[in-house]
Amino acid sequence: MTSKQPALILASGGFNGKLAKTAFGLIRSSERFQIVGVLDPEQAGLEAGQIVDGKGRGIGIYASVAEAYAQAQTTPEVAIIGVAIAGGKLDDNLRSAVTDALHQGLKIVNGLHSWLAEDPEMVDLAQHHGGSLFDLRKPRPREQLSFWCGEILDVKAPRVVVMGTDCALGKRTTARWLRDACQAEGIKTELIYTGQTGWMQSAHDYGFILDATPNDFVSGELESAIVRCDRELVPQLILIEGQSALRNPSGPCGAEFLSSAQAKGVILQHAPAREFYKTTDRPWPMADIADDIKIIQLYGSEVLAVTLNAEGIAMEDREGVRAQLEQRLGLPVFLPLEQGVSNILPLLRDFVAREAQP
Repeated sequence: MTSKQPALILASGGFNGKLAKTAFGLIRSSERFQIVGVLDPEQAGLEAGQIVDGKGRGIGIYASVAEAYAQAQTTPEVAIIGVAIAGGKLDDNLRSAVTDALHQGLKIVNGLHSWLAEDPEMVDLAQHHGGSLFDLRKPRPREQLSFWCGEILDVKAPRVVVMGTDCALGKRTTARWLRDACQAEGIKTELIYTGQTGWMQSAHDYGFILDATPNDFVSGELESAIVRCDRELVPQLILIEGQSALRNPSGPCGAEFLSSAQAKGVILQHAPAREFYKTTDRPWPMADIADDIKIIQLYGSEVLAVTLNAEGIAMEDREGVRAQLEQRLGLPVFLPLEQGVSNILPLLRDFVAREAQP
């Protein structure tokens, strides 16, 4: 990809850490899009980077699409739906934002489970104003999907998957930080995306949208992405973006990475203060992380390190929590947001040296 497309994020009252995982990720970094503004009338006039992590990036928050179109330093060409609505459906606020963006002739990138390209009003607006509709989560045709065939056994690059003990923990962000740190230290590393935000952030197409893929083809699509990456880019290390968690009852996931992708190394993200899984309705107590580690080991994989999401823990208490968990688990434990990921690199170097095929 030679240049980034300038993009406006549509958040519409949802630009916060609870709903805006996609928006926050894109504000942090994207190789596919240049983020030029955020639509959120409730926080108009503020700067997006300051809200995400306290680091200003010159990305304004606007009250309307027209205001963003007129005032952003770079005129947007794309509008990205940047919030996750329960059930993946378009609510009234987002629908209004999308129609306003289409009136400006913008291309809409939609990561929800509502297909805009099948909505007559949206299709008519796009055709009339020169915009377009891209439903990222719409399953691809059957003839374009792959079954698992065992080619993963020929992949030379070792695989490390960043998994979590729950969803919405920062797995993708940690994976991207690790990729960037490895590359900066001369370890040729690629990241396989497995979600819609991963695609939006990535400059390449080595990956797939797991929850937009029929179950029979998940393992094959994962394998295909890794095999292509290994053959075409010849990395020393392949990182894989994990999804959900092994034991979150609302959407368990993880065996594919350990079995189908043959990821023998795991970075396990965990939120020590979280008491219940992120489910839609009834509270479901989180399992002990030590048991998740045992499950991973039963698949023949190794937890190289634990990385913490310190939500709900006072800043002055985080190091103590980290040290206590490290002692209890007998594994290296890190705080990537607070301390960076550089201390994890020696573990990855050692893993690559042990696992790399000749």
